[in-house]
Amino acid sequence: MKKYILSVLAIAAVMASCNNAAPKMDEQPAGSNSGDGMKIAYVEVDSLMTQYTFAKDYTVTLEKKSNNARNTLTQKGNALQAAVNNFQQKLNNNGFQSREQAESVQAAIQRQQADLQQLQARLEGELASETAKFNQALRDSLNNFLQAYNKDKKYDLILSKAGDNILFASKKFDITQDVINGLNKRYKPGKKADEKKADAKQGDEKKDDKKK
Repeated sequence: MKKYILSVLAIAAVMASCNNAAPKMDEQPAGSNSGDGMKIAYVEVDSLMTQYTFAKDYTVTLEKKSNNARNTLTQKGNALQAAVNNFQQKLNNNGFQSREQAESVQAAIQRQQADLQQLQARLEGELASETAKFNQALRDSLNNFLQAYNKDKKYDLILSKAGDNILFASKKFDITQDVINGLNKRYKPGKKADEKKADAKQGDEKKDDKKK
């Protein structure tokens, strides 16, 4: 699942100054100027994915959804295979009382197969939608942070470094840890769904007590 997220994710930001106040960082790399006076930096995407708390939290959520979907499809696939095997065995042993009965069972199996295909398509669509939502949220949080961050830093170019898309870059251009520190300071995780349900339940109980 994480590999799929990384393959979908494409972070390449060219940021200019903006009017937002720059947050304070634990580390403040000076950045570097190229020969023509451009001030450039880069961010390691792999490190961002493994150290940014938002990315780690969402990755766990997506992995759980992916595993649940896979388990559901496996169970229903096994049930379908068992039905097919049972049908074939009865057919071979003349276990059906009539041709109509055999055709009825066969039609039921075909419907079961169609339902499974529809379920697979729906689950894959939901997972793809959730992954796209995560990627967009990740890009937005990074871009918003870099706009504020760059008000003080004033980089002309901030690149994403993932795999071999940049063949060589000196570490003096690396602002990855500084960006991760800043992102984690800004990140405020929301309540999980089960916690929200618990709060809602408590609220309903309080309302009932007041009515009594």
